[in-house]
Amino acid sequence: MGAQAEAEERQHGAAVVAEGFGLKGPRGWAFREVSFRAGPGALVAIEGPSGSGRTCLLLALTGRMKPKEGTAEVGGLPLPRKMAAVRRISALGHVPGVSELDPAFTVAEHLGERALLQRRFDGSVRSLLRLPSERRAAARARIDEAVAAAGLDLAALPKGERTSVRDLERLEALRLSIALALVGRPRLLGVDDADMKLSDADRAEAWALLRSLAASGTTVVAVCSEAPEGEDVLRITTVATDPVADPTETTAKTTAEAGAEPPEAAPADGPADDSRAPAARRAGGSTKDRAADGPGDGTRDATERGTEDRTEDATDDTTEEGTADALAETGRA
Repeated sequence: MGAQAEAEERQHGAAVVAEGFGLKGPRGWAFREVSFRAGPGALVAIEGPSGSGRTCLLLALTGRMKPKEGTAEVGGLPLPRKMAAVRRISALGHVPGVSELDPAFTVAEHLGERALLQRRFDGSVRSLLRLPSERRAAARARIDEAVAAAGLDLAALPKGERTSVRDLERLEALRLSIALALVGRPRLLGVDDADMKLSDADRAEAWALLRSLAASGTTVVAVCSEAPEGEDVLRITTVATDPVADPTETTAKTTAEAGAEPPEAAPADGPADDSRAPAARRAGGSTKDRAADGPGDGTRDATERGTEDRTEDATDDTTEEGTADALAETGRA
């Protein structure tokens, strides 16, 4: 009964609450004063041009970057104090410079590796004692579940599961990256550049996929150039303008396009009020950011699992500094 209750809990999305949330890196503020409330199963779209702090906000909300001011909670876990715990309940799909597909790998190799890592880091002692055939069957079932949820038709690929990533269309690669993230059954899914290099038809399919994931209970935070219309989408818009005093800095203003007053922050010692979930998708706030011409912080997603056995403070510092290097190399924020 306890295992069943745990499984049901993991299927529910994580409420996300931010109040005066801000992140500052070596090159200045990536974003500041972000305030919004999203209930479990919400679809949050962070829209705006590249360099306006979109990716940094996504990584901070998923526990991959350490904020400098304000408060935030993900599934009742406060940031930055519980960054490692937030990483355990969240997963990243496509994020350039942080979690990327290897073009030389096949689809099957990516899925198999992800299932192996999931069993290695999240498997219980009892699961490790199963017969090899049982473990393989369980891994295959989890992969099939994730692939189906991501809408990836393996049979329609040029070489089926043996298709290399370099031979995938942009939408198929997006679906694969989301499927890899869903193998861990996260409560919060983060996706960067959800609509980049997509035709109008493919963009509509991508948003239909993200909407279906949110409708199934997973909270989705997606970075995009333009958010779709609809009351089911909480829009947070980042706008970068040319600075006047210092050409090396960018001023960004972020607004949750909802037409409601900024909500009150959730209590620091408890989870967000899930009873306010319907209003969460309409509630919004505003931010006023100072960001440099490059991004703030960044990390390789490999730190998500490998460093969780260390202390929280040590993990958070490593995450913040590592992410700065990764994002700076790609010139993204």
